[in-house]
Amino acid sequence: MQKIVTVFLLIVTLMLPGCGYNTFQTQDEQINAGWAEVLNQYQRRADLVPNLVNTVKGYAGHEKEVLEAVTASRAKVGSIQATPELVNDEQAFAKFQAAQGELSSALSRLMVVSENYPQLKADANFRDLQAQLEGTENRITVARNRYIAAIKEYNITVRSFPSNLTAMLFGYKTKPSFTVENEKAISTAPVVDFGK
Repeated sequence: MQKIVTVFLLIVTLMLPGCGYNTFQTQDEQINAGWAEVLNQYQRRADLVPNLVNTVKGYAGHEKEVLEAVTASRAKVGSIQATPELVNDEQAFAKFQAAQGELSSALSRLMVVSENYPQLKADANFRDLQAQLEGTENRITVARNRYIAAIKEYNITVRSFPSNLTAMLFGYKTKPSFTVENEKAISTAPVVDFGK
C-alpha cells in the first residue's frame, strides 16, 4: 500500500509542472500590470483635461455646451472605481469602457471647437496641451493593445487542453477584452466633402 501511495505521489509530482497553474499566475500578473498601465494612461488624460478646458474657455467662452460635456464626461470617468477586480466583472468593465468612450468623444468635439478659433490654435499653452493629449491618446492605444494581448494569451490558456482542467479546478475563467462600443458606427467610412 505504501508503494502505491509513493508511486501515486511521484506521478502527481511529475505532472505538476505541466498542469498550467504557474502559467495562470504569470499571465494573471501580466494582465494586472497591463491593466494598471491602461489606468495610468487614462489618469494622465483625465489630469490634462481641466488644463485644456480652462485654456479653451479663455478663447471660446460661448462654447459652453462642449466645455460642460467634457467636464461631465471627465467627472463620470472619475466616479468609476478602477480596480484590478474591474477586469473580472463584465458589466463594470463595460460601464468603464462606455465612460472612457464618452470622454474621448467629448474631447474630439473640443478639438473641433478649437479649429474655429485661430488665435487659440496659435496659443503656445494650447498647442502644448494638445500635443500632450495626442501623445496620451497614443499611449492609451499602446497600453490597451498590450492589455488585449495579455488577455488573449490568458484566455487561450484557460480554454486549451490540459490547462483548461487546471482552470476548471481552480476557478479560472476567461476575462473580457476591450471592445468597440458601436461597431456599426465605425463600419461605414466617414464622408469627406471639400465642396462646402
